[in-house]
Amino acid sequence: ETIMKKLFLVGALALFGAMNAQTTGNFKVGGHVGLPVGDISDASSFNAGVDLAYQWNLAENFKLGVASGYSQYFGKNGWDGTGLIPIAASGQYTVAPNFFLGADLGYGFFTADGADGGFYYQPKVGYQKDNWELYLGYKGISVDGGTVSSVNVGVNFNLGK
Repeated sequence: ETIMKKLFLVGALALFGAMNAQTTGNFKVGGHVGLPVGDISDASSFNAGVDLAYQWNLAENFKLGVASGYSQYFGKNGWDGTGLIPIAASGQYTVAPNFFLGADLGYGFFTADGADGGFYYQPKVGYQKDNWELYLGYKGISVDGGTVSSVNVGVNFNLGK
C-alpha cells in the first residue's frame, strides 16, 4: 500500500514536470455535495467538500492536469465519518459547445484513524462557461473489503485562462 502511494505521488510530480512551460492552463476552485452510495451508504448520510485543480490546455478541446481537494463523509449511526484527500491526474474533453466529459484518477487518502486509502476515480459530465462549470460526478475509492463512493454535484470557478 505504501509503494502504491509513492507511485501515485511520483506520477503526479512527473505529470507536472512533463507539461511544456509554454502551454497555458488555469486553476479551478470549487465545491461539491453528494450522496454516499454502495458500501458506505449505511454509515454516511452525505458528503461535501472543496475541489482544487490545475489543468493545461493540451489541444483545442482537451485539458490535462492535476486535482486535489477535501471531501468529508459525514457519519451516521454512531460513526464519526471520515475525510478524503485525493491526489489525482485530471482530464477534461469538450464534446460539444459548453458540454464536457472528464475524469480524475489517482489515490485517495482517508483522514480517519486506521484508514489508509485506495485507488481514487471520479468520472464527470458537465456544463461549462468561460469562468465556471457545473458537473455531475461519481466519486469512488477502492479499499480493502469494498468501495467508498458517492454521487456528487459540484461547481468550479476558473481562475484565469
